[in-house]
Amino acid sequence: MTVKSHKDLTLWKESMNLVEDIYSISKNFPKEEMYGLTSQMRRCAVSVPSNIAEGAGRKGEKEFARFLYIALGSLSELETQFEISIRLNYVPNEIQTEPIFDKIIYIRRMLSKLIKSITA
Repeated sequence: MTVKSHKDLTLWKESMNLVEDIYSISKNFPKEEMYGLTSQMRRCAVSVPSNIAEGAGRKGEKEFARFLYIALGSLSELETQFEISIRLNYVPNEIQTEPIFDKIIYIRRMLSKLIKSITA
């Protein structure tokens, strides 16, 4: 698989959209969470497109796959942290959480398919 740029990947674009969503949602978390859950969620969200980009910029499909696996791990972490933020009532009721979970599932599927396609 040849990628001109990570910016050409729908996967990267969708994960960038997820970053924006997470930043928007977490901006109203309690101030005492600034260095806790808020920071952790944002780092995980940023990690997904960052690892896709880094992997795409590396030499060889094996290295690309390794960074995609890291992105997959960060995405799972983010999903758990988002669930925690909901359980702690940090996410206001007017914010629809299902579309965020749908994006996470969609990105996970794209990551898995891309990994499978370059490791097969």
